[in-house]
Amino acid sequence: MSALQFLREKAGVLVAVVIGLALFIFVIGDFFGGGAGQSAKARKYYEIGTVGGESLSYQEFETEVSNLVEIYKLSGNTSLDEATSESIREQTWQNMIRERILDNQYRKLGIGVSSEEVDELVLGNNPHPIVLQLFTDQQTGAFNKSVLVNFLKNTEFDETTNRYWLFFENEIVNDRLGTKYNTLISKGLYVTSKQAEFDRELSASTVDFSYIVKNYSSIADSLVKITGSDIESYYSKNKESFKTTALRDIEYITFDIVPSEEDIKQTEDWINNAAGEFMAAEDPVQYINLTADTRHVGFYVPIAEVPAQLTDFAKKEDKTAVFGPYNEDGSLKIARLLDVADRPDSVHVRHILISAGQYRSLTEARETADSLLKLIKSGTPFATLALTSSDDQGSAQLGGDLGWFPEGMMVVPFNDACFTGRKGDIVTAETTFGVHIIEILAQSRTSRKYHIGIVDRKIIPGSMTNQRIYSEASQFAGASSTYEKFNQTITEKGLTKRVANDISPQQKTLPGLESPRSLVISLFQTDKGKIVLDNNEQAVFEIGDKYVVAYCTRVTEDGIAPMKDVETDIRFQVTKEKKAEIISSEFEKNSGDGKSLEDIAASMGLSVQDATQVTFRSYSVQGAGVEPALIAAASSSRQGEVSGPVKGENGVYMLSVNNLMQTSEDDLDLLRERLNATYQMRGSYEAYEALRKAANIVDKRYKFY
Repeated sequence: MSALQFLREKAGVLVAVVIGLALFIFVIGDFFGGGAGQSAKARKYYEIGTVGGESLSYQEFETEVSNLVEIYKLSGNTSLDEATSESIREQTWQNMIRERILDNQYRKLGIGVSSEEVDELVLGNNPHPIVLQLFTDQQTGAFNKSVLVNFLKNTEFDETTNRYWLFFENEIVNDRLGTKYNTLISKGLYVTSKQAEFDRELSASTVDFSYIVKNYSSIADSLVKITGSDIESYYSKNKESFKTTALRDIEYITFDIVPSEEDIKQTEDWINNAAGEFMAAEDPVQYINLTADTRHVGFYVPIAEVPAQLTDFAKKEDKTAVFGPYNEDGSLKIARLLDVADRPDSVHVRHILISAGQYRSLTEARETADSLLKLIKSGTPFATLALTSSDDQGSAQLGGDLGWFPEGMMVVPFNDACFTGRKGDIVTAETTFGVHIIEILAQSRTSRKYHIGIVDRKIIPGSMTNQRIYSEASQFAGASSTYEKFNQTITEKGLTKRVANDISPQQKTLPGLESPRSLVISLFQTDKGKIVLDNNEQAVFEIGDKYVVAYCTRVTEDGIAPMKDVETDIRFQVTKEKKAEIISSEFEKNSGDGKSLEDIAASMGLSVQDATQVTFRSYSVQGAGVEPALIAAASSSRQGEVSGPVKGENGVYMLSVNNLMQTSEDDLDLLRERLNATYQMRGSYEAYEALRKAANIVDKRYKFY
């Protein structure tokens, strides 16, 4: 087994975990001209983000993505769907951010990993977890150092394998650097005795208390006067709470690309002409595969599984007729009965697979299969050969046994070999997997089955239909040069407008549209009140089976939201603050002179409520909900005294502590050790998060993906 093949088998899952999976998709053509101004414009356009003021380019990002894609492919994974692609791009982005943030820290602090350290992490007595995972025998659970050494020797003359290994070696180095940095941070944290005492005090007492509340809703909004200066003052003091991400609102019209009567007529003419050819075809399966939209499946089915439209036709067992055309799922179809036979409902088989592909040709697989057949015929047990020779490791451990299965579960050549043979037969079949030696162990009762061939042609819009609908969309766009005209034209033509609000840069869905990513990307290059244009300055987007014309109706950029955009929210908060002042004045007027909580409640028409077992670290209060200010006041109030007013989230409170219980004191040294461990654990990730925040990361990937 080659070194690369070994690593593929051992590292497939590990690669998926390390790189997150996926692929890059899309490259934009260079449409910028020469000159310094154009070069600056190009750099700006291709900027995919910034980290700490450092620009990251689309080309650089794509190179990193390509490298991860190659590693993913080398691990034996060739299927790269959109979810995998998205995962690789996300992992690449996070890696690039981490490198730019932490590499600076490593340099400043003098943190590095020597070649001797790398050797120790790979070949030492305590190998890195990545090395252990790659070179531990899954059967025995034992680390095989000799396999590791031989593998590393192979990387010296196999460039592909060497590149694959360097990826893992780089991950080992990065992990080691991160460990050193995190250790340095965590060991620099220390909890003093005073900190430990303060923390102990926070949990030292549990209180039971009574409280009354007057909700903000009890004060009419008309009693609160809010001025422009109130709004400006609140906004100025609380700007950080109005941070927002980039969002857009969009309104759009869709023009469905649907087949015309002429398209339907053309499809009918085609299918009617195909009926005669299908009937005359000497090889009907080949005719289907060369002519129809859907390839022939090739399975025999019982009458219960024959499509309802074809049941009566199949029962006649007439192989000289063609049924149809008939319409099913938007396609016109014709059917021909290719064969009728009595076949088992299910079979029980075992097999030996001799795979063909990268390491064995089909000719070699056939020769190996012939040799094994001779051994079986000479008396060698089938199960023994399956265990020692079959490339299907799942069934090999069971002597090749595949159990019982119905017709249609296996690929066609394998299926036909099992269902046309008889019990006790040993036959061969060639599939895309290789050559199979099959022994039919048992078959169920037989039933009448039908092999039906179908030629289909989907009814789709023709070029003339596409042009006509595109022309309608273009005319609409041309008549909608302003947002006012856009709405006016909609009204005049009786069209239905769609609206989507709060669209994010990475959003991949819009109501009524299939895969509208191109429209969303263009939307974020469009100013408020402007028609959305693609990279070619065209207003008509083709999305799935629709043409779309859209307007950007609202723009919110990253950063602090403008005051006018959040004025409603500010007005709500200022109103609440002013109501709190009114209610607080009422409480102060009705308290004092030794009045109890019950006296205040009676004079204000309020009811007294009780809360028990509350500590400073409690999350909520019975009957009041999440009220941190009330919890803090109760935890710090003296027993028997009326405290307040306390401005809470839902209203203003007065309270009285009924019972104050001191918990047993924790050992101060143990508490400090526990806090030290907590801080050190938090330090390893909170330090990085603080650096991320300070880097002011700007993500512009939405421009390209």
